[in-house]
This record gives sequence, structure tokens and C-alpha cells, in this order.
Amino acid sequence: MSMSRQRLIADLRRGGITDERVLAVMTSMPREAFVSQTFVERAYDNMALPIGFGQTISQPLVVAAMTQALEVGERMKVLEIGTGSGYQAAILGRLARRVFTIERYKMLSKEAERRLLDLRVHNVVFHVGDGTRGWPPQAPYDRIIVTAAAGDVPQALIDQLAVGGIMLVPVGADPVNQSVERIVKTEDGITREKLMPVRFVPLVAGALPTYDG
Repeated sequence: MSMSRQRLIADLRRGGITDERVLAVMTSMPREAFVSQTFVERAYDNMALPIGFGQTISQPLVVAAMTQALEVGERMKVLEIGTGSGYQAAILGRLARRVFTIERYKMLSKEAERRLLDLRVHNVVFHVGDGTRGWPPQAPYDRIIVTAAAGDVPQALIDQLAVGGIMLVPVGADPVNQSVERIVKTEDGITREKLMPVRFVPLVAGALPTYDG
């Protein structure tokens, strides 16, 4: 393991990541495969990096913290809103039975799909569409993770979460005042808990399936 990767894992441990399954996947997943050549030397810096279309690959500590809070089991079905580079989907793919991921930019989705095939992550299903609507045909989901900030939690996603399921979603229209919320669905409704402050790009309704550049 490279020194830069070792430093990153040490940073994650210091940042409160204790789940050994998450740390193992973060250690083995080559983040450099998900960034452009311009940023390869910074692939293991604990920071977000641009990936095009105004989107970013999230800070590794945020990816690890959200993955840990999601409590993914190996038999679970997970929905991800916001494929982006495919990095979070790849991490989840190593932990869950099946991952369904939605992206509004067709080019980003296709590039992410190619990356995961190259890495032999074969249990992630890609879809170009409106993430605010979820993916009803595959519902319910044991876990849902949103990697863009919503003004509030989309009701469609709550509806598609299984009873007993967990959803993580950054909430806040103001880019400097967002928090990841952990939502647990019960027989009686939902519970909401704020976990940590974050900065995500906004969750935008609608898809751009024909926009490639």
C-alpha cells in the first residue's frame, strides 16, 4: 500500500471511522481510478475533487462516515442517488448484495459504469434519471444514500425505503449550512437525526439523458 493511501486510512481512523469493513474497502479501492489525470497525484488527499459537470468526487472522510452510518449488510439492497464518479457506488458494491445508482448526467453514468466494470464490481446497476423520484420498480430498499443536498428529504425516497431501513441525505438549501441526516423508517413513520455538517452540490430534479458534453 502506498504511503499516500496509508496516510489517508490513518486520517479516516482519526476522523472516527471504526468500522473495519468500511476501512478495508476504502483501503482496497483505488481512488485514482475515479479522478481525472489532472488530479491523480491528489487522489488520496482527504478532499473533494472536481469530476466535471459541476460535480465532485466526495472527500474520503465523508464517504467513509456516510458509509459507516448507513450500516450496510452483505445481503442488503441499496439505492444511491447521485452516481457521480462511481466511487461511492463502488464502495457500497463491495459491502452490499446489490446497488442501484441513479445519475442525471448520461456521460457521468456511462463513465462510472465503465470504471466499475474495469474494477470487476459487477453488482451495481446504473440508471440515468431523476434522483428525486428514486427508482420505484426496484423498491423497497434496505438502505438509501443521497450524495447531493436536498432542501428537504424527497417523499418519494421515504416511500421507497423499507420499514426498518436507513437513509442518509444531506439537507440544506444553503451550501454553507448543510447537515447529513440519518432517517430510520419505522412502522409509525420516520425518525430523523443530524449527523454532521457537509458541503454537497445541490440535488436537482429532472434528468439529462441526452446531454453528453
